[in-house]
Amino acid sequence: MKFSKRFSIAALLATATALTPSIAQTVSDETSPEARLDIPDGQTLYGKNDPNVRRATAQVNGEIITGTDIDHRLALIVAANNNQLPPEEVARFRAQILTNLIDETLQIQEAAANEIEVTDAEVNQYFDRVAQQNFNRPASEVEKYLVSIGSSVATLKRQIKGELSWSRLLSRNVRPSANVSDDEVNAIIERIKATKGTTEYRIGEIYLSATPETMPAVTENARKIMDQLRQGGNFVAYARQFSEASTASVGGDLGWLSLAQLPPSLATAAANMRANEIQAVPSPGGISILLLIDRRQVATSDPRDSVLSLKQIAITFPAGTTEAQVAPLVKRFSEETSKINGCGAADEMARQLNADVVNRDGIKIRDLPAPLQQVMLDLQVGQSTPPYGSLEDGVRVFVMCGRDAPQEAASESFDEIMSRLEEERVNKRARIYLRDLRRDAVIEYN
Repeated sequence: MKFSKRFSIAALLATATALTPSIAQTVSDETSPEARLDIPDGQTLYGKNDPNVRRATAQVNGEIITGTDIDHRLALIVAANNNQLPPEEVARFRAQILTNLIDETLQIQEAAANEIEVTDAEVNQYFDRVAQQNFNRPASEVEKYLVSIGSSVATLKRQIKGELSWSRLLSRNVRPSANVSDDEVNAIIERIKATKGTTEYRIGEIYLSATPETMPAVTENARKIMDQLRQGGNFVAYARQFSEASTASVGGDLGWLSLAQLPPSLATAAANMRANEIQAVPSPGGISILLLIDRRQVATSDPRDSVLSLKQIAITFPAGTTEAQVAPLVKRFSEETSKINGCGAADEMARQLNADVVNRDGIKIRDLPAPLQQVMLDLQVGQSTPPYGSLEDGVRVFVMCGRDAPQEAASESFDEIMSRLEEERVNKRARIYLRDLRRDAVIEYN
C-alpha cells in the first residue's frame, strides 16, 4: 500500500517567498469574433454562482474534499518548481495531492475522536510565526502573495491544523511506547568510535515501492521523476509528494550514513556518486532515487566547515550589455583586484573601479557555490578570488579577511542518538497507524 507525506508548512513558505507568479494571457473578443455567444439582451440570471463551491472530488467519512482544495495545494507546488511543471507532471501531482488530503483528513478526524483539540487561535499563532520567520513580513502580506499564485491562506492553515493534530496524536498514542534502551545507544556510540575517519554520506532518497507486477510502471514513474529533477525540479518537493519512506516529511533527507548502514545496492551507488548527482537504484521492495548531498569524514573536522570573514567587491552591468562589451571590463576588474594585498586595500580599490563593497562575515566554506569552495580552501588571508558571476547578476570577487578553522568534529551525544532512534520508531509506527486509518475509512471518489 502506498504511503505519502505532506509538504511541511515552513518549507513550503520558505520556498514560495522568492517566486513570482506567472500572469495568464488571454485573447480578446475582438480578435476572436467566433467565440461570441449569441444570447439576446435583457435576460435574467437565476441564482448565484459561488466560485468557491466545487463538486466534491472525494468524501472521507462524510467530509468533502473539493477540486478547489487540490487547486490551492497544486499552486504551491507549481510555485516551488518555478512555475515550470509540465502538464503530465501536473496531472501526477494532482493525484498525489488528493492522496495527501485524504490522509490529512483522516489524521484530523482521528485526533478529534481522541478528544485532541487544535484551536483556531493556535493555528493562527503558528501561521503568524512561520510567515514572519520565512517571509520576514506580516501574515497579511503573505496572504496576498498566496492569493496571487492561485492558492490561499486557508489551505496552509488547514495543513497546519493537520500537522499539529497528527503530532499531538502521535505524542499521546505512539511516542510513549517507542522506547530505546541504553544498550542500543551505547552500541551505536561504539560503532561511531570504531569508524572514525571513514567516509560518511549525506543522501536524499525518493523511495517508490514495487511488486514484481508493478515494477514496470514504477520504473517508468521513477524515470519521469528523474527527468524532472535533472531539468531543475525541486528534489525536496518531489520527495515530500512521492516518496513512500518516512523521510518524505523532511524532503527525503536520510542524514549522515556510512555505507555499512545502507542496503548493498544503495551503498555501491553512493560510493561512486559525485556531489549533487542523482541516480535511480534498485532497492529492497522497490526503487530508490538517490541524491548525494555531501560527504565527510566520520568524527573528523572538515576544512569546509571553516568560517570565513570576507569582503565582497562587485560590479554590475546595465541592461542590454553584451558579452563583448563586458569582456574588457571583467579583464580590468580581474587584473586590478588581483593586486589587492589585504582587506585594508579593498575599499580604495573598489572606489577606483566604481564597485560596491559589502562585508560578509560568518560564512562557512561548505555553504558557498561549488566552484568557489576549492578556491577558498586554497586562498590565504588577504588574497582575493578570481571574478565570479554572470552577465545578468554582475561579477564579484571575494577578499579573505579572516578564517576560523573548524573545531574537532563532535560525535552525536548519548541524548541526541537516543532522540534520533526514538523518532525513527515513531515514524515507523505512524505509518502503520495511518495505514490502519485508511483501511477502516469510508472513502468515496467522484
